Amino acid sequence: MQNEKAIELFRDAPVPKAVISNAIPSMVSMIMVLIYNIADTFFISQTKDALMVAAVSVATPAFLIFMAVGMLFGIGGTSLISRMLGAGNEKKARHISSFCFWTGAVIGVISMVFIWLFNEPICRLIGASEDTLAYTTQYMGIIAICIPFTIIGNTFSNIIRAEGKPQKAMMGMIIGNVLNIVLDPVFILALGWDVAGAAAATVVGNVVSVLFYCAHLVSEKSMLSIHPRDYRAGDSIATGVMAIGIPASLNSVLMSVSNIFINNVMAQYGDMAVAGLGVAMKVNMIVVMLLIGLGSGIQPLLGYCFGAGNKKRFVAVMKFSLMLAFCLSIIMTIICYVFAGPLVTVFLQDPEAFQFGFSFSRAYILSGPIIGFLFVFINAIQSTGAAIPALILSISRQGLLFLPILYTFNRIFTQANHIALAQPVTDYLATMLAAVLFVITYRRYFKRFDEE
Repeated sequence: MQNEKAIELFRDAPVPKAVISNAIPSMVSMIMVLIYNIADTFFISQTKDALMVAAVSVATPAFLIFMAVGMLFGIGGTSLISRMLGAGNEKKARHISSFCFWTGAVIGVISMVFIWLFNEPICRLIGASEDTLAYTTQYMGIIAICIPFTIIGNTFSNIIRAEGKPQKAMMGMIIGNVLNIVLDPVFILALGWDVAGAAAATVVGNVVSVLFYCAHLVSEKSMLSIHPRDYRAGDSIATGVMAIGIPASLNSVLMSVSNIFINNVMAQYGDMAVAGLGVAMKVNMIVVMLLIGLGSGIQPLLGYCFGAGNKKRFVAVMKFSLMLAFCLSIIMTIICYVFAGPLVTVFLQDPEAFQFGFSFSRAYILSGPIIGFLFVFINAIQSTGAAIPALILSISRQGLLFLPILYTFNRIFTQANHIALAQPVTDYLATMLAAVLFVITYRRYFKRFDEE
């Protein structure tokens, strides 16, 4: 009965109710991710050591790469599972779910060992200076423990939404993140573990989150499965997941790689510039994470509509989602622009670091008004299983577009805040590209339903 109600929300509920019911839990989850990231930086900043803040800022892109692996199985699995449920193939949905769980777990264990073996070279590669190297390696060595849990947690915080359980997906995120936030001041300040404490709190939070998801997935309340007997890679399961998962993951990897590149560019202005950049990214993420949540929240709904061949409902969901994205984008952009100073002050007390953080925050937030459109279009493309358009968009935003713009700005401008404008310029170009690719995808992929 509970599973039938979940499907009815996808199939029959009024479009505003269906969108909001799926989007709000996803947005809350993303905000919780942001809060726990901010909490790490905030409590580390209470040590009054800007080098620790810089170290965590340097390490964050590497950790995001492993979150991207979770996104590979999460977004790829969600897209395929929602289409299977829309087509009425619940058995295959269970096989897909088990495939994502066990494949992600194995990759996580291999990655954990890799980090332990090559910790220091990796930290140097991602931008750690001699002054921040000790803190960065310490943080990375501990954070590696939770890589398998990070991958599984990010996978199923998405996939559980595909079976119409956005509240359950949200609760898993909230439980892990709240525990992380509670443990941060205990480990970092009370016990004096500094960056090691931040890493340890992250490990505990991720482990508990995964245990929550596993408890749901083995219960009778779930249509999905993580049982080894349901594991299948054939029948277009592995290829179906990878077709959408790789572009989605690649986008996150390139975001991390681009952060590494811009960290190295900003390193020419000193460690305080790197610390300021890290904080500015967190301020900007207030807008970005909210709108990523909106996009990922509607993806299972769009995927179900596509799998069922319901063109009219698909279009209605898109129109309402774009309108909602624009309203949220404008409101959050104004808030973050006006309060950039107080937000940066929370993390950085050093005058030089604050000035960098403030100017970078004002630069980054300029992409706010259109960033919602970008994430809605990205998730709409992914929901149809359109691998090539998804791949083009993924390699373009933080790769083919951002890196040339970044290094062009670095050669043209001498002030760090002008170089930071590379990101909003990239976002505007990427949004225009996403709109074009969505129109092409919509016309091509829905054509088969018109012909049937």
